[in-house]
Amino acid sequence: MFPAVLRFYPLPKVIHRVDKKLVPHNHFTMKTFASLAALFLMTALLHAGIYDLAVKDIDGKDTTLGAYKGKVVLIVNVASKCGFTPQYKNLEAVYQKYKDQGFVVLGFPCNQFGGQEPGTDAEIKQFCTSKYDVTFPLFDKIEVNGANRHPLYVALAGANSPFPDDIKWNFNKFLIGKDGKILKRFDSKVTPDSPEATAAIEAALAAK
Repeated sequence: MFPAVLRFYPLPKVIHRVDKKLVPHNHFTMKTFASLAALFLMTALLHAGIYDLAVKDIDGKDTTLGAYKGKVVLIVNVASKCGFTPQYKNLEAVYQKYKDQGFVVLGFPCNQFGGQEPGTDAEIKQFCTSKYDVTFPLFDKIEVNGANRHPLYVALAGANSPFPDDIKWNFNKFLIGKDGKILKRFDSKVTPDSPEATAAIEAALAAK
């Protein structure tokens, strides 16, 4: 038997009270959390670079750009019914010229400029291979501007890019170095075999 001094008595009820004056407003808390989450996501995206971004190839297969890590890459938003469409020939020629040195062209069809890429992925592939003998990699049709801008183009032309601005038209070009950094941006009128583009490609290939 316990001594009288060790007798147990019922514990008092604990009352939990939230003082509105001491707790931050819920809207402020959620807004802060959302901002931190967005910052974390952007930091992760910048750290990963373009190689881990999810894309689909022209046949609809899920993939990434990881296969091109360590290469010099020219990324182009392409279209089949544009005045610049003959640049497919130049793109293929440049690809053939430098591919054995670690260079690749990646084509991303887009229908946002004058509706000049209306076909299906299968139709786009057939057009490119039959008319221009394209052998460089082509991908699923995407959007490069606006609310549905693909994450690849958020990285290429978004606020944190060294060349931030909307894509102006079909056949804009981004040159990516071996380290994944965006080196140059060329507008539609600069052909891939122009002296300007050629010098940039060769300099990127020569870089350690």
